[in-house]
Amino acid sequence: MVSRREVERQVISDLRDLARGELTAPQVFRQADQVLRDALGFDAVCWHTTDPATGLVNSVLTEDLRLDDFRQAVQLEIWGDDTARFPEIRLSGRGADTLSRATGGVLRRSLRFREQIAPAGFGDELRAVFDAGGGMWGCAAFMRGPDRGPYRPGELALAQRAARYLGVALQRSQLLRVPSPRAPLPPAVLLLGPDNHLISADERAEQLLGEFTDDSASIFTVPTSFVMVTEQARGAAAGAQTPPPLRVRGRDGTWFVLHASLMEGKADGPAAVVIAPASPADILPVVFASYGFTPREREVAVRVVQGRATDDIARALCTTPLTVQDHLKSIFTKAGVRSRREFVAQLLTAHPPEVWT
Repeated sequence: MVSRREVERQVISDLRDLARGELTAPQVFRQADQVLRDALGFDAVCWHTTDPATGLVNSVLTEDLRLDDFRQAVQLEIWGDDTARFPEIRLSGRGADTLSRATGGVLRRSLRFREQIAPAGFGDELRAVFDAGGGMWGCAAFMRGPDRGPYRPGELALAQRAARYLGVALQRSQLLRVPSPRAPLPPAVLLLGPDNHLISADERAEQLLGEFTDDSASIFTVPTSFVMVTEQARGAAAGAQTPPPLRVRGRDGTWFVLHASLMEGKADGPAAVVIAPASPADILPVVFASYGFTPREREVAVRVVQGRATDDIARALCTTPLTVQDHLKSIFTKAGVRSRREFVAQLLTAHPPEVWT
């Protein structure tokens, strides 16, 4: 009989290989499902990619769950004051958490459990966020039947280790789609109703919808990213924090930025979503995360883009020019360039490096 320790050792080995692979995000998720399902003991999973800079969900992939009530899930995530939410888990630095641990074993303390998980026939939920290089590249929610009982500490620990490998795998997946240069594209606009279903779209928006298609499109008639940015705007109208724009990547690797505004200024009214090609400034945080820059390297890199000299950077960061030079060497190595000029030129093309370093 194979011991639990041997199972976990094999899981980590498989995930390490996964993190070294050349896979798209959906391929990463499907292979991770095969590796983790028995080891973690879940009965259903919902996978998400995210805007690496903000952590906002921009797609959904599931082969286990019906998405009829996905709008409720979005609302609970954005509007609900619940426990063990993705942003909360990320801020905690745990990488993963269970609803049973977060509620002290009383699952009904969670609004999400009462409104969604229990009615769907599940018991405990385990959530994980997939960070790497300072960016959040995805997340997932793993549900299990009530008969399995709560997730055990060993399963949570395994999920926390797995999250780190999956973060690297998703970070690496961004390097597989380097878009070909093309002429600047005009913004596109579409209109969503109060239920986030598509009302109308201009010709350009109609063309772009297929760029972001995911599992939720069959429910809302628009992809998850549009639902998320719209619900963020609705939350802002209701007094929540002003939402950031949502970055999302098209099928050919081009980054776009989505902005939503309420046509009547009401949280329950129609909303317009503007889709614009991302500028280099828009995706600078994503590119830095793709390179795997440390926080200090990001501070130096931003000042390099601003054209500031080494001595100036050293004064601004209260360090020495020699330390700045060390950071620059690391930055250039990770970016696959040899000079400031090459580095800035590469950033202006809004392309991550084509070779994993």
